[in-house]
Amino acid sequence: MPTRTGYPHGVPCWVDLSSPDVGASVDFYGELFGWRAQFDPHPDAGGYGRFTSRGMLVAGIGPRFARGAAEWSLYVATGDAESVESRVKEAGGAVVIGPVQVFEEGVTALFHDPAGAAFMVWQAGRHHGARLVGEPWALCWAELRSPDPQEARAFYPHVFGWASRGARGAEGVEWLVDGRAVAGMRPAGDARAPAGWLSFFAVRDCDAAADLASGRGGAVLAAPEDSPAGRRAVLADPQGAAFGVLAPLPAR
Repeated sequence: MPTRTGYPHGVPCWVDLSSPDVGASVDFYGELFGWRAQFDPHPDAGGYGRFTSRGMLVAGIGPRFARGAAEWSLYVATGDAESVESRVKEAGGAVVIGPVQVFEEGVTALFHDPAGAAFMVWQAGRHHGARLVGEPWALCWAELRSPDPQEARAFYPHVFGWASRGARGAEGVEWLVDGRAVAGMRPAGDARAPAGWLSFFAVRDCDAAADLASGRGGAVLAAPEDSPAGRRAVLADPQGAAFGVLAPLPAR
């Protein structure tokens, strides 16, 4: 069971969900993944909570105050959020929210890449990110969909120092930290489609997860299909947040 107590710079370390109906989202992911939610009692926490699986942190959840559907956000670990901010500007991205201290938990910031895909960084304090990764019901992969892959291949290596290689058996890219794949990219397919990051959670049975999600008011955005990494699907929860599920192939 790959539990984590910290993350190197450039490695996705956390995801959280902003939802217009937190209670309904807690119920949905509780049924789908067996997650339990714990909420921060601090009055300034704004109703933020954390999902656990087998007693270990896997993701966050909080109310969405802006209009629109629910949304999953991806956080990438860094030791210096201010230096990331500088590199985002140098590479043509946008600073949406500059580095801000979150109590004693850490420092976060929100950026857009040149195509408009949102991503966040996390500079750890007391909170280092997900304790459980790569196992069923935990974050296992993050994938960028971009209408301009060439621009993305220049932007993210400059911001995070990522290396890249062609994705196994498919059109796209794998992003590497110290030679290990930590995220990927696929062309958006439609140049009019918005750029965005998609978080994948590991499951034991992709088809069963897709059926359960649709039966609990969610939607199947991309039907289960086999990939070099395993069987995968793209789903949406009842509040509209898109996410992926992946049943990884056994390690060789």
